[in-house]
Amino acid sequence: MIGHQLTTLRIRRAAKRSLLKVAVGAADVRADGWVGTDREHIDLTDRSTWARFFSEGSVDAMVAEHVWEHLTHEDAELAAQNCRHFLKTGGHIRIAVPDGYFPDAQYLEVVRPGGTGPGCEDHKVLYTYRTLCDLFSSQGFEVRLLEYWDEAGIFHTEPWSDVDGLIRRSGKHDPRNSGGRLRYTSLILDAIKR
Repeated sequence: MIGHQLTTLRIRRAAKRSLLKVAVGAADVRADGWVGTDREHIDLTDRSTWARFFSEGSVDAMVAEHVWEHLTHEDAELAAQNCRHFLKTGGHIRIAVPDGYFPDAQYLEVVRPGGTGPGCEDHKVLYTYRTLCDLFSSQGFEVRLLEYWDEAGIFHTEPWSDVDGLIRRSGKHDPRNSGGRLRYTSLILDAIKR
């Protein structure tokens, strides 16, 4: 109860900032300048929960690390619409999800819906760069891929800044990738409101 009240207070304080950056599905986030939220505060699919804290077009940036795979396709579309509604023009949401083209059967078993990894019992979708780009493009976003595997098993990466949304489960930051071998990455993109 106290944790819930403290998070609510943090969100309300953050909503008054001139630069508003929101981490959805991550109430425990303590990154500098970011306010963390969880479903009990902001349900991605319920616009009224957003409206308790934010006004339309008030959020500069959002980040959602390993959240979208927990949504059905229909809920993922609704969540993207809600994010777009509350983002400022030119604002973005950085999305990271397990990568359906990661070229390792063990990784895919751990992250697939119904797989053996922690939280997989609730995974609804295993995205590829094509399906995730289509989802956000269809909701009016301009999409910029940051890290992903393609159908041929080739890893692609573009320079990206943690200031715009830190993704821990990435080629850039995951400690499992030490020694130069990519053992765990995410499909990462920025969806920009135009």
